[in-house]
Amino acid sequence: MRRILLIVNPYSTGVTLERLGAVEQVLGKDFDVQTRQTQGRGHAVELAGEAIGDVEAIVVFSGDGTYNEAVNGAGGQLPFGFLPGGGASVLPRALGLPRDPVRAAAHVRDALLAGRTRTISLGNVNGRRFTFSAGIGFDAEAVRRVDGKGRTADGARAGNSAFVTTILAILLESRMRMEPKLDIEGFGRAAFVFVANGRPYTFIGPVPLQMTRRGEFAGGLDFVAPRRLSPGAVPRMALHIFRGAEADDADLLAGHDLDAFTVRCDRPLPLQVDGEDLGDVSEATFTSERDALEVLV
Repeated sequence: MRRILLIVNPYSTGVTLERLGAVEQVLGKDFDVQTRQTQGRGHAVELAGEAIGDVEAIVVFSGDGTYNEAVNGAGGQLPFGFLPGGGASVLPRALGLPRDPVRAAAHVRDALLAGRTRTISLGNVNGRRFTFSAGIGFDAEAVRRVDGKGRTADGARAGNSAFVTTILAILLESRMRMEPKLDIEGFGRAAFVFVANGRPYTFIGPVPLQMTRRGEFAGGLDFVAPRRLSPGAVPRMALHIFRGAEADDADLLAGHDLDAFTVRCDRPLPLQVDGEDLGDVSEATFTSERDALEVLV
């Protein structure tokens, strides 16, 4: 029987024993499912790397951070299915899969049986791949602060409400003013930068935050970077986040379908990829790896 690896993060918000059993049942109708649960940060990288040459595909039931780890571990050598198990689970939702993991598992199974895949690009920053988003400054600081809140008794990360309150807290602390802190080579100076590998950039509950109007998973990288932030500009920035920004806005720097660009910071600033804190950076080179990953949709 054809073999697939099912990587599960048991601490993801939406992962339960009942749902895992149902997912295994759906996938197990037609495949030999090898289930492995992650035991800590970075373990999915190891599990995915070990699966190369041993399985036909990898399915990940988790949140976005574990998707990111598994994709980095497999290095584009196997097709992937993504089942929503996190608080946001941006990637499978952006790819059009149902929010229910069992229904999503049926879609992934049918796609694998039919040999139906979609090839997408991946982003890469300083050697770390990302599937849908990265950022330096504002949103990366929010990710770091939410991580600093710790996890619940059952291991779950803080949810959407924590991100919203954290973003509001950062805005209030700064009095809604942020001056240029970084330089995007060839474009100019900005206060912070959002980098998108597709669309939407993320979700708050059921609401997609677009950030860019033209970003596509099949294309290169897009970025949006406010030149500076002031109280009067906050409503416009919020509108851009919800509707997507256009490059002709005088208050923004923006790039579309880029192969590469470099960001240099005045001082070390937080960097996040797919909602994971990668520490502070003084310089970051973003590149697009086009046609890098086969996904089961």
